[in-house]
Formats: sequence, structure tokens, C-alpha cells
Amino acid sequence: MAKNLNSATFTLLLLVLLMASTEILKVEAMNMKARCLPQGCKNPTFSEECGVEPFPGSNNDCCHCCVEKYGRKAVCKGVVEGPDKHCHCYKESV
Repeated sequence: MAKNLNSATFTLLLLVLLMASTEILKVEAMNMKARCLPQGCKNPTFSEECGVEPFPGSNNDCCHCCVEKYGRKAVCKGVVEGPDKHCHCYKESV
């Protein structure tokens, strides 16, 4: 009986840990989606514009627009700038 109880307890504990770790990964993935490229640029150089003018969204929306249009490797940040609210995409200067 004790052997079965220990097995059941161990299995339940393993299941709870698995569920908890999966939820943590899910929350981290959602945070990465919410914040676009958190590392930013060390030496930013203007690359391209993205989206409509004036750009209706936030800097985060602009960054996602840049990544979708030019790719994650070609963009290190996206910022809404200027009085006309243009979405400017930046790449890392080499």
C-alpha cells in the first residue's frame, strides 16, 4: 500500500511540476510577443519605413510591423517618430 501511495504522490507531483513549467513558458512567450525586440540597438542606423502614414500604432506596433516586413535579423528596433508619425525601422550599424 505504501509503495502505491508513494508512486501516486510522485506521479501527481510530476504532473503538477510539468503543468507549472509549461505555464511559465507560455507566459514568457506572451511577454516576448508583447515587447518587440527588447534588446534594442547599440548603434542604430535608419533602414526603412513601415506601415501607413501617419502610423496609428505605438512603438511596439511599429517594431512588429518592421519585423514582419523586413525580418527579425534585419531589424533591431522600430520607432514612431516625427510630427507626421512615421514608423521608422532601424538596423544595427556595422
